[in-house]
Amino acid sequence: MLGKALALTALSLFSADLLAAECAVTVDSTDTMMFDTKAIEVSKSCKTFTVKLTHSGSLPKAVMGHNWVLAKESDAKGVASDGMSAGADSDYVKAGDARVIAHTKLIGAGESDSVTFDVAKLSAGEVYEFLCTFPGHIAMMKGSLKLVD
Repeated sequence: MLGKALALTALSLFSADLLAAECAVTVDSTDTMMFDTKAIEVSKSCKTFTVKLTHSGSLPKAVMGHNWVLAKESDAKGVASDGMSAGADSDYVKAGDARVIAHTKLIGAGESDSVTFDVAKLSAGEVYEFLCTFPGHIAMMKGSLKLVD
């Protein structure tokens, strides 16, 4: 009986790990101004969602820095424009910008950063875009994020 209870406990913990794994993603960025991910689906069953941004290039953040910023698709260009004005010291994200749902800090080669946000901030049917707000990067560094069942 004890063996069966331990097996069920282990299975339960393993299942919890599987569910937790669905509530996170790693997105890599490169020196060629690209994210390795173009689309992210977030399950409604997730309470929070974590994005880990990595930079596999060799250039420093002053030259080829990247961040990961989430906003409604309709707000993305404005967020990027205001981010450029905010400058590198603000990670190219305007302080207090209510259009920004989540963002990482600006990273360079070999660095990483993570951001966790409340899935309740997302609405079914809304179109979201993730992007890099380093000046000029939005042209190539963007993708879609959507809430799914």
